[in-house]
Amino acid sequence: MNSSDWISQLFWLFIIFSMMSPYFQQQALFAARARKMAALEKKRKSRVITLIHRQEAISLLGIPLARFIDIDDSEQVLRAIRMTDKHVPIDLILHTPGGLVLAAEQIAEALKRHPAKVTVFVPHYAMSGGTLIALGADEIVMDENAVLGPVDPQLGNKPAASIVKVLEMKEIADIDDETLILADVSKKALKQVKETVMGLLKNTIPDDRVEDVASLLSQGTWTHDYPIDVAQARGFGLPVSTEMPPEVYELMELYPQPRGGKPSVQYIPLPHQREVNGKGR
Repeated sequence: MNSSDWISQLFWLFIIFSMMSPYFQQQALFAARARKMAALEKKRKSRVITLIHRQEAISLLGIPLARFIDIDDSEQVLRAIRMTDKHVPIDLILHTPGGLVLAAEQIAEALKRHPAKVTVFVPHYAMSGGTLIALGADEIVMDENAVLGPVDPQLGNKPAASIVKVLEMKEIADIDDETLILADVSKKALKQVKETVMGLLKNTIPDDRVEDVASLLSQGTWTHDYPIDVAQARGFGLPVSTEMPPEVYELMELYPQPRGGKPSVQYIPLPHQREVNGKGR
């Protein structure tokens, strides 16, 4: 075999390896996640479900796909809940910017109906629909720096509460038909989401606070990306803890966020302790 044949074979082997390598890496990552979830289930004697929306590479070139809560998510989570004995606790690890109200509502209601204890873990953030899901839990475990967010409905890229405000700011005769229709739909959406939140909060916080908290969360009190931290969530009366198991952080590390070029954050990944008299403490 001459040298040109060798070069040709090496070239095609390189192409095949390049095409298959992402697949094998992904399978290894799936296996590592499964092992970590199994260890957490054994430790807590629970069913562990993850709902984690990062951008993961989906092609040879690493093109990212933005993720959010959708119907496929609700189908999969509901299936996992159905497969869980009513006496087995559920631990849901949640990391999401939000998504479809319908899908989030289905998941939240299913969690609320599960007879055994339901714990939602929020290691970083669970905004919008993610917060709606968290309200269906018996306990919300947040990192000390993690946040939740308002659940006010959005119509397209516009807050429903702001669309309704237009009716207060202008005379009806000066408002176009499309805006009037959007305002009508917005009123219905605000009412529906408030009722859903009130149902989720029932038996979780004192009855005399349910409507007020539901209104704060669903009626456009803040901008949609407003961060609700641990202290404020506790102030609402939500059952919030900060006792995050280390396995949750370890599992999150197995959902890497792909980046192009040089990383924007860099550090030596080792625990650092203050030194006292030349010794670590």
